[in-house]
Amino acid sequence: MAKDAKKNKDVKNKKHFFKDFKAELKKVIWPTPKQLVNKTVAVITIVLITAVIVIALDLIFDLINEKGINKLKSNIKNKVVVENTVENSVVSTDVDTAQEDANQITNESSVENVQ
Repeated sequence: MAKDAKKNKDVKNKKHFFKDFKAELKKVIWPTPKQLVNKTVAVITIVLITAVIVIALDLIFDLINEKGINKLKSNIKNKVVVENTVENSVVSTDVDTAQEDANQITNESSVENVQ
């Protein structure tokens, strides 16, 4: 019996829901076809204008990035490479000098051993 009462209650709730739903739909003020067209055109226009603005900003920022930021990055990289090259040449010169000194010492000691 409890199951039958529960089924009846569920059926009543569903019927009540659809009655309320239908009553609410009758209260809605539906737009006329002319209003519908006008509002649709307005929405599409706003979306297109927004898309054009976003595309323009994207292109502008891309140009700024290519001409400005990437150029700065490449200049900084070139400067670092030049500095590293200069430092490496100084280091290699010092290493060459040290090797020459070592060779001279070796030569002098071999000359002393011969005498």
